[in-house]
Amino acid sequence: MRWNGRYDSSFGYVSAQGAPLVDLLDPRPGERILDLGCGTGVFSAEIAGRGAEVLGIDGSPAMIEKAIALHPGMTFIVGDGHDFTVADRYDAVFSNAALHWMGRDPMAVIASVRDALQPGGRFVAELGGAGNCAELIAAMLTAWREYGLREPELPWFFPTPAEYATLLEKGGFAVRLLEYFDRPTPLDDSPGGAADWVRVFGASLLAGLPTEIVEPLLRRVNELAAPALRRETGWMADYVRLRFAAVRR
Repeated sequence: MRWNGRYDSSFGYVSAQGAPLVDLLDPRPGERILDLGCGTGVFSAEIAGRGAEVLGIDGSPAMIEKAIALHPGMTFIVGDGHDFTVADRYDAVFSNAALHWMGRDPMAVIASVRDALQPGGRFVAELGGAGNCAELIAAMLTAWREYGLREPELPWFFPTPAEYATLLEKGGFAVRLLEYFDRPTPLDDSPGGAADWVRVFGASLLAGLPTEIVEPLLRRVNELAAPALRRETGWMADYVRLRFAAVRR
């Protein structure tokens, strides 16, 4: 094991930064591969372009609707990563920037993945790791406190390498590769900086807040995040990634 220390438009880097993960998957012609948390199907299409038969699954009906429109002839379905089932077993399960949204019960997700794989099948994925967006989240929580708001329940699951490796082993996988690394990422299409990031990825945290405080609250998030994340060239997101390849025992 090696230990290394708005989607598709405004936030297209979510797709662009994951490209090396497909090489790690190494899809082969004729393989059956499941793309878990496929979004609009960018990586599903790339994997299919290498000759594999791909099923894309995502919890968002809107994402699946767009994936079907963008990639006619491919198969996409709505499904929850915690309890999805498939009729036949797959050679591999792939997931990019999605598992950290499935934090309600990570072991249930791993169990569903295992059930979808044939023995020896590959599970190749990348998710946010411990410390992911630490500066962004700190600025957000401080702003919430300053406005007298209850601390929000964060919707993300960012495990340490040891935590996730343990979950995989307990879930019936042998971990073949695990990398943990910083990946500072430019928010190139986000002129609103950290505030734009919260609007997209923390939308659930803004829901239900008094309308009149949302914009001043987000301006305060920017003020707090700027010393760490604003550069002369623009805003950065302080991403930390956890990438792994495991095999179903």
